[in-house]
Amino acid sequence: MHREPHLTNAALFARREAAIPRGVGHSHQIFIAKGENAEIWDVEGRRFIDFAGGIAVLNTGHRHPAVIQAVKDQLDRYTHTCFQVLPYEPYVELAERINARAPGDFAKKTLFLTTGSEAVENAIKIARAATGRSGVICFSGGYHGRTLLTLAMTGKVVPYKAGFGPFPAEVFHATFPNALHGITVDDSIASIEAIFKNDIEARRVAAIIIEPIQGEGGFTVAPPEMLQRLRALCDQHGILMICDEVQTGAGRTGTWFAVEQSGVAPDLITMAKSMAGGFPISAVVGRADVMDAAAPGGLGGTYAGSPIACAAALAVMEVFDQENLLQRSRDVGRRLTAALKAMAAKHTCIGDVRGMGAMVAIELFRNGDVKQPDADLAKRITAEATARGLILLTCGTYGNVIRILVPLTASDALLDEGLAIMADCFDARA
Repeated sequence: MHREPHLTNAALFARREAAIPRGVGHSHQIFIAKGENAEIWDVEGRRFIDFAGGIAVLNTGHRHPAVIQAVKDQLDRYTHTCFQVLPYEPYVELAERINARAPGDFAKKTLFLTTGSEAVENAIKIARAATGRSGVICFSGGYHGRTLLTLAMTGKVVPYKAGFGPFPAEVFHATFPNALHGITVDDSIASIEAIFKNDIEARRVAAIIIEPIQGEGGFTVAPPEMLQRLRALCDQHGILMICDEVQTGAGRTGTWFAVEQSGVAPDLITMAKSMAGGFPISAVVGRADVMDAAAPGGLGGTYAGSPIACAAALAVMEVFDQENLLQRSRDVGRRLTAALKAMAAKHTCIGDVRGMGAMVAIELFRNGDVKQPDADLAKRITAEATARGLILLTCGTYGNVIRILVPLTASDALLDEGLAIMADCFDARA
């Protein structure tokens, strides 16, 4: 790739530090110049394999030709009207297609917004309007966004919540099940019952929101039994069940929504990230009667459901169908899991390999002791990977999880190349 001789990562980062608040953190001090499918090139001309995917945004890869063409075509028609002023057909068509894919044998409606935080916040607004209740129950380790309401819902203080309180009231945290650390589904359900006894009565709870797989929390998978029992608990008390699929949605886990694999139909689902192949859009989809609870004017946003993003999202859905990417997600997941388990057999510091579909992670511990999370090793491995040309991300309550969110469109050869780099990193640094 052609390199601009006057641009360097160091020089650009110095400009960034002078112009942009330090609160905007960076996983890597690399400035991208070009992205193509599952590869990127920085401003210094170096090539990297992308196992981060813009934090689960690029299931269809960087600049998928069909997505780019759909956006170019839309640019020639119109770019913005605000849907609440002059509506447009792509918004309606996209809503129809998502309604058709969402689980549940009931009529559905979909609202579009711009960010994942907006989707979650509007799901809570809708739940409160529909139930006339105010309380919200979330889970430890969960991540729901950076607005004040979604920060209250997020179950991780550093770096997200520190210094930003006080937060909105009547948001409570139950315990998320985690077999590796001895937290059972029974424990989790009992923690919700404890909230009913200690903090807020069930009849004042509007919604319980859960990630089928915790993203920022460390790729911990909610067992199907957990989602099934949560559904029954919500039905028992007239509480709405919300699945936050901002990171898991749009096919990452081998089904369009991760919750489908449990057989559960939530009342509301939020999604964003990979919906439009890199263009900003989010959604709330759910029961038509619940979605209609808010009065006209109560929902929306100036840029919500942008025509450009709607066109891109429709193209992403076409690509999934034409390229059979749901099956590809499952295939990629098997390939990743097999390679990571081979690394775990060699390195006792890898205490767990887990995930669903192509949403896969490893958790690192000192001396293989699950009571000693090793965030320092996770940092060393990701830094070594960067030096060797592979982009990785960490996550987890203790920062000791390395997650893989490679585009589903990556070739087997590229996957194997990236996994070989990971193996070399563990040989060098573990």
